[in-house]
Amino acid sequence: MNPASRPSPVVPTVDLAAPGVRHGHLRLPYSRDDSAWGSVMIPITVVVGGEGPTALLTGGNHGDEYEGPAALFDLAQRLTPEAVSGRVIIVPAMNYPAFAAGTRTSPIDRGNLNRSFPGRPDGTVTEKIADYFTRHLVPLADIVLDFHSGGRTLDFVPYAAAHELPDKVQEARCFAAVAAFGAPYSMRMREIDAVGMYDTTVEEMGKVFVTTELGGGGTASARTIAIARRGVANVLRHAGILAGQPEPAASRFLDMPSDDCFVFAEEAGLVAFARDLGEEVSEGEVVALIHPIARTGLAPLAMRAKHGGILAARHFPGLVKPGDCLFVTATLEEAP
Repeated sequence: MNPASRPSPVVPTVDLAAPGVRHGHLRLPYSRDDSAWGSVMIPITVVVGGEGPTALLTGGNHGDEYEGPAALFDLAQRLTPEAVSGRVIIVPAMNYPAFAAGTRTSPIDRGNLNRSFPGRPDGTVTEKIADYFTRHLVPLADIVLDFHSGGRTLDFVPYAAAHELPDKVQEARCFAAVAAFGAPYSMRMREIDAVGMYDTTVEEMGKVFVTTELGGGGTASARTIAIARRGVANVLRHAGILAGQPEPAASRFLDMPSDDCFVFAEEAGLVAFARDLGEEVSEGEVVALIHPIARTGLAPLAMRAKHGGILAARHFPGLVKPGDCLFVTATLEEAP
């Protein structure tokens, strides 16, 4: 049997179509040493009001990123059917095993959910979660908002983002939703490797897709949580699901025009940044020094910007290893 034709083992405990508000779980059977007939229980809320589009709102794709879950658990508690024209599906912690453990990847199978799409119904736990979203939730949606931040190893200027797409009409709709989100920055985002990403799967289905990077360091601040809460409400207003217009917000547009925006550590050591997030950097400028830590008296390795712009992202912990993404620059541009 073709794996794609197998039914998903994931079963929602709530009706995804009935009017009203329902809180429940996506139940994924998972037999393990401490629970022979156990399950992974992924929280979900579905709010259905009058006629209108469907929004799929997700966080916790990586388990150590917290602005999205904070905003979405709050929205799930407050949103009423009377306020909704259409349907809102809220999954605050997609990779629930990773979220509960506070890790980027799943403690069950080490699966990185955002590199596991489109998934497999007969695969690992992480692949089964990806498959359920691919075949059962994303097809229901007209617009998808997936929250990210830097987790424990990166920190970002807070931005909402979309990608350059072959379908320019779809691309324009995605960037219109990014503008509506109203983050301090809006990004035309470049990926190091888009294979297996939720983003790619959703975009290939022709959906309007918005993602974010809202800080990092394995925590969330009052400021970044407020950005997430305001942004998700703005996206729902933009889609016509909530009444009113998106709350106006000034946003600076950023572009990542080439892979030169990414700089990777070439040696292990202690990193000392010469620039902070949001500051302007010039091509060739020393942005960080990597100090050897095995002994004193050794010269640090100077890490230079290969592309000018602003410092949009940086490695968060003080120690780096070869191959770590050290920093990212992005250029300030006119909005598309």
